[in-house]
Amino acid sequence: MASKNISARLPGRARTVGHVRWIVDAMNVIGSRPDGWWKNRRRAMVGLVERLEHWASAEGQHVTVVFERPMSPPIRSAVIEIEHAPKAAANSADDEIVRLVQADDRPQEINVVTSDVTLADRVRSAGASAYPALNFRNLIDPL
Repeated sequence: MASKNISARLPGRARTVGHVRWIVDAMNVIGSRPDGWWKNRRRAMVGLVERLEHWASAEGQHVTVVFERPMSPPIRSAVIEIEHAPKAAANSADDEIVRLVQADDRPQEINVVTSDVTLADRVRSAGASAYPALNFRNLIDPL
């Protein structure tokens, strides 16, 4: 199993001491690269889950990805956790991410992947760290 301390491979301000857990703002990571994802959102979402599964397995990482609404049919994974906001609305995934961080008894071990400045401020206020979406996308899906 790979080491949980991956600081040498992570540019930016991610925490890497102890058991690091990742909460991923799905659409922020998907939208970080203009690769035509908007032509088929579901395919882009499934592709992100597949890349996260591969990375989490290879690196021994705990990952939760958060979508803006429940998917129909659901996207499932045996490797990572898939969460969603109760219903689609403005900032619904952001609110769900903040709720997850606030509900955690060790938020200092969480890196939230987003490039949304407001969400980054909210999760930092709750004790987590923020990690830029494009940097993370390049980590899990190098060009």
